[in-house]
Amino acid sequence: MNETGLTADYFEDMYAHDPDPWGFTTDWYEQRKRALIMGALPKARYHNAFEPGCSVGTLSVELTDRCDRLVCTDIAAQALDSAGKRIDRLPESVRGAVEFRRWALGEPWPHEHFDLIVLSEVCYYLDSTTLRTVFGQAVEHLESNGTLLCVHWRRKVPEYPLSGDHVHAIARTTQGLTALAGYHDEDMLLDVFTTGDPISAATP
Repeated sequence: MNETGLTADYFEDMYAHDPDPWGFTTDWYEQRKRALIMGALPKARYHNAFEPGCSVGTLSVELTDRCDRLVCTDIAAQALDSAGKRIDRLPESVRGAVEFRRWALGEPWPHEHFDLIVLSEVCYYLDSTTLRTVFGQAVEHLESNGTLLCVHWRRKVPEYPLSGDHVHAIARTTQGLTALAGYHDEDMLLDVFTTGDPISAATP
């Protein structure tokens, strides 16, 4: 671990031992979570979405059904390769709307704005100071009435700097984010925020 969270080597080692180390393609938790994410998004369509920590691209594929353009990032090259191959199975019109970048939370953000940012199972790899900065950057890069969806596993993992509960506590106290909807159970926390008026946040 470095001063801001887990290092790139940690993730590269995980993918070297297993091409899907967190079971994104097989676990019921992951399948159920993706269904909850898609159901919780307040708008039918987004024009420019950002998915940091896309891993092998299982959620990315589903987001393509709701987004005109999708930027996917990951810190691990092998994860991006797997995600790219998964997107390559989609129609050409969809493939052309997805961009992959090797990038990690905690690095300088892209010089663009998004109307959807999805932070799924990625924030607990950072320490609390860095994560507060990341949420502030997310607010700066969200368009007016944009959506930020945050979802994380709640069980404690010893090597992770934060728990899912800690992540969402930081998100809920981030200036500029207004809570729109949420779901929780013993395994999962899901929060949906907007940067605008909650009444108009679901307007297409």
